[in-house]
Amino acid sequence: MTIQPKFAGYAEPALHAQGLYIDGKWQPGSGIPVIDPSTGQVLAEVADATIEDAQRAVEAAHRAAPQWRATAPRKRSEILRKWFELMSQHAEELAILISLENGKALPDARGEVAYAAEFFRWYAEEATRIGGEYRDTPSGAHKILVEHEPIGIAVLITPWNFPTAMATRKIGPALAAGCTVILKPASETPLSAFAMARLGEMAGVPPGVLNVLTTRNPGPVVNAMLADPRVRKLSFTGSTAVGRMLLGEAAKSVVSCSMELGGNAPFLVFDDADLSAALDGAMVAKMRNAGEACTAANRFYVQAGIHDAFVEGLTGRMAALKIGAGYDAGTQCGPMITQKAVQKIDQLVVDALEGGARATTGGAPLAEEGFFYPPTVLENVPRNAAIAREEIFGPVAPVYKFDTEEEAIQLANDTEYGLAAYVYTRDITRAMRVGRGLETGMLGINRGLMSDPAAPFGGVKQSGLGREGGVTGILEFMEAKYYAVEF
Repeated sequence: MTIQPKFAGYAEPALHAQGLYIDGKWQPGSGIPVIDPSTGQVLAEVADATIEDAQRAVEAAHRAAPQWRATAPRKRSEILRKWFELMSQHAEELAILISLENGKALPDARGEVAYAAEFFRWYAEEATRIGGEYRDTPSGAHKILVEHEPIGIAVLITPWNFPTAMATRKIGPALAAGCTVILKPASETPLSAFAMARLGEMAGVPPGVLNVLTTRNPGPVVNAMLADPRVRKLSFTGSTAVGRMLLGEAAKSVVSCSMELGGNAPFLVFDDADLSAALDGAMVAKMRNAGEACTAANRFYVQAGIHDAFVEGLTGRMAALKIGAGYDAGTQCGPMITQKAVQKIDQLVVDALEGGARATTGGAPLAEEGFFYPPTVLENVPRNAAIAREEIFGPVAPVYKFDTEEEAIQLANDTEYGLAAYVYTRDITRAMRVGRGLETGMLGINRGLMSDPAAPFGGVKQSGLGREGGVTGILEFMEAKYYAVEF
């Protein structure tokens, strides 16, 4: 693929394929092709880290840790703020880079860059607000003093679907807390992570504070880092299956873990909902990043009285979306990340259709260059279909009909996951009552987008452990130390 002139500069893939980033230096290497999902063509090759490379990264983070830990919160804040400003200056180029390696439509990519940059601005502010505690014991025998200290070296593992935002959501609080880190991005979308490292260096991040590794063999490489007693934190975003394995490895060294795992978000629409607003929210909740999001609406439960109108409206909107290369002007739905992802989506849709579902639009892969699946709406979906149980991670909206509020809550909770949920109703009392009945870590009420750097992001059940973002996010990278003081 020939990159258009406007795609040059910081959006040029080769610029960010200079090797591993360890101890403030680029270590040349290759071996991992980065594929453009819109064409199936290779954009660049990045380095394939070994266990020895991972050990060198831990050593670099260890050497940098004392000085970074001792760096004044204001100084750490200023570096993060500068990083935010640099991301803002390069926002369009970063968005194009995301579209090139991830495939998402440019409007979505621009939204991701803006969202990602906000984590640096938010944690630039939180770095100077790390609190403590001072009080009397109930007996009056002594004073209780509690400080929060950096937990230590953190291994950060990020997914391919939000390659920039998932990196900043972890790097921001970790560095604000005073930790040094090793970032391992997904091998499908590593260029955005290396771009972040370049901007971090420009912002003043000292050598060794941030290290970036890419590898074909994440299991052995990550396990080697978790086995090092100097590593004290693992922050992972990805599938529940991989998260379970990482928790097992981390347990061997009693490494603190934060896990943001899979989702199966229900989208509940009650008869009294504003239909137009519900459809607007459905398009955001379902089609952000073409459905390749852990918070994506996976199951649409619509009350009987509004069901047919909702299906008709959603079908019209989904059918009207323009499909194309992520970086092409006007594209609203880009490709899936890989051909394997297309095949998985198709298997789920075929299973539903064979069980009696009907596709009101879409319903089969597109025979085009690249990894495309069309926006699809399914009605009359069997409740025991695989698509009701598994995370779709694609532009498919299965719609189910319900009658009562109690039935809606029961259906919504009938999953091992509990990351996000959505409720549309004009009755705020009902919304809060239903929300309290839903087993979820996050709830959007009459809103299809809930992610915000200032809010705690995370789930319950098999959707993870801990929270990212908000005032609580920085505490994931800190340990509370208690002093019993007598005076």
